[in-house]
Amino acid sequence: MWSGPRTVSTALMRAWENRPDTAVVDEPLYAFYLARTGIDHPGRDEIIASMPNDWRVVADQLTRGPVPGGKAVFYAKHMTHHLLPEVDRRALAPLRHAHLIRDPAELLASYAKVRSAPTMADLGIAAQAEIYEEFGGPVLDSRDLLEHPEPMLRALCAALDVPFDAAMLSWPPGPRDSDGVWGPHWYAGVWASTGFGRYRPPAGPLPPHLAALAEACRPYYEQLHAHRLTAAAVP
Repeated sequence: MWSGPRTVSTALMRAWENRPDTAVVDEPLYAFYLARTGIDHPGRDEIIASMPNDWRVVADQLTRGPVPGGKAVFYAKHMTHHLLPEVDRRALAPLRHAHLIRDPAELLASYAKVRSAPTMADLGIAAQAEIYEEFGGPVLDSRDLLEHPEPMLRALCAALDVPFDAAMLSWPPGPRDSDGVWGPHWYAGVWASTGFGRYRPPAGPLPPHLAALAEACRPYYEQLHAHRLTAAAVP
């Protein structure tokens, strides 16, 4: 599942993890991304120490290693900007790919609360369009998911040929062993949650510098949005 930041991606990971047939892995390319770019994120050293920082090792674990716990479904939550150009896309070809998107103005209104001067690269929206062009796969808009959780999860499961499980609709609060070590910096909302929250539009307009960035992102978002799942996609 490819997404940018602040797209309810961790809540969607929770939904899948709450299925008894599913194992999840949280942003397995994060250490690689930090080690290669030198970017300073909260908990950087701990993140790099917590997982492989060679993309080849990660790709092997995702495509060749056993599924943790012998589960039938292996769900990987990925940030699109972690997929740096040096990663051989062919190594990811054996996987099923899906995409979680969010309107860039709404995404930036949320992301600016934790990073005041984000860039296009931070948001990964251009990378997501490239990944979609390479691999295709179902597209889920986060607003649709929040407004209609069950129909959209049913549509996503149908598109992936996985039976829907009502356990995806709610989960116990608190952290999980599967959460990345960066959880204390980013996951407070998810840890307090027991299901998908209500959709809430931004409280006000974006500052001018963020509004310009949102407009630069919009063509990529619209490209993906045109292919998004709808509740009508449920068989």
